[in-house]
Amino acid sequence: MGKRRPLLRAGLELANAANGVRPFGRDGYPTIPAFFLGWPTSEMAPLYMVGSMLGALWRWVRGDYATRGGRIALLLKVITWGLLYLIHRRNVESQPYFEEPLREALGDRYEEVAAQSQPMRRRRLTHVVPNDFILRRYVEKTNVVRYGPHPRANFADIWRRHDLPRDGKAPVLLQVPGGAWSIGMRRPQAYPLLSHLAERGWVCVSIDYRVSPRHTWPDHIVDVKRALAWIKEHIAEYGGDPDFVAITGGSAGGHLAALAALTPDDPQYQPGFEDADTSIVAAVPIYGRYDWFTTKGPGRWEFVFILLQRFVVKKRFTKHLQIYRDASPITRVRPDAPPFFVLHGVNDSLIPVPEAREFVAALRDVSKDTVAYAEIPHAQHAFDFFGSPRGHYTAQAVEKFLSWVHAQRDQR
Repeated sequence: MGKRRPLLRAGLELANAANGVRPFGRDGYPTIPAFFLGWPTSEMAPLYMVGSMLGALWRWVRGDYATRGGRIALLLKVITWGLLYLIHRRNVESQPYFEEPLREALGDRYEEVAAQSQPMRRRRLTHVVPNDFILRRYVEKTNVVRYGPHPRANFADIWRRHDLPRDGKAPVLLQVPGGAWSIGMRRPQAYPLLSHLAERGWVCVSIDYRVSPRHTWPDHIVDVKRALAWIKEHIAEYGGDPDFVAITGGSAGGHLAALAALTPDDPQYQPGFEDADTSIVAAVPIYGRYDWFTTKGPGRWEFVFILLQRFVVKKRFTKHLQIYRDASPITRVRPDAPPFFVLHGVNDSLIPVPEAREFVAALRDVSKDTVAYAEIPHAQHAFDFFGSPRGHYTAQAVEKFLSWVHAQRDQR
């Protein structure tokens, strides 16, 4: 574009910022570019603003804004900076939307109760893990383990403080990555959350699993169940407590985490290890899919008939409807469900927020345990990925919820 097209460049920057304020795509295939362009903008607006300002300064010196078109381009730049500031301000000011749902579900004293949990009492440990998302060095290389029989997929990272006692019986969190059931990479997803919990004395396990189209449903959930079985059998060797294992995940990982929590010890998803204990004590699905069978609504047709039918399940929806229903956490809600903390962004392009609302309503109708729900205004899909304010708020809120559950169990 260069000097000859400052107006076009400025227009594209403005469109990108506007998409970050409110995604252009809300239905069908446009949701995909709307997400991939708006996601980093909505979480890293200051970086975009600094880059845009430096670029504008360079072009000013170069004389790009001397013409009438150049002055219009500069005006568009200023509008863009205003939108980026709005995005960042919304991000910074979103903390109450993470905290208030916990106060409503757990009580006004939930932070005091959470502070009584075992991890919180370990703050005096000497090794400090920064709350950042670039933390691969804090995963001990000797703690990259293989949890199942599939050599290319069944690997896990164990996050633990180097000074955590091997006999410490620390609470454990299993992190299931997202990626439309076709990526599933354990790195670098959920780094703000994993580092935050590890610093407080938790043991966290982040897994890879078999993905589509190379593999077919239910291989994905079977691997999650295998990981849970491995944790119950081996996590004590790393200082973890096999009697306190929680689960979380985002997007496809949120679906798998919710389904695993609602199908403990289900032989349908535990072929060859039917007797293994795969129960969990709490679940935190984040911007997950909870319905695999409804075909009406924004993006539902494409999701069911293109993604699931062609690439994941690989069986005709109309002839094998029960497979799709069984894979839907919303059909598996049960009175003895563990405590749930569900989080979702209002601006989610890929998984519209009504899906989370419907799942939470169905779960609350039957579950006898706690169901907390945080709906985050202006948040796009994958809002917890980067080390942004929302990423840190997510980590803090999830840690408080899980610590509350841990403290409650300690008091029994």
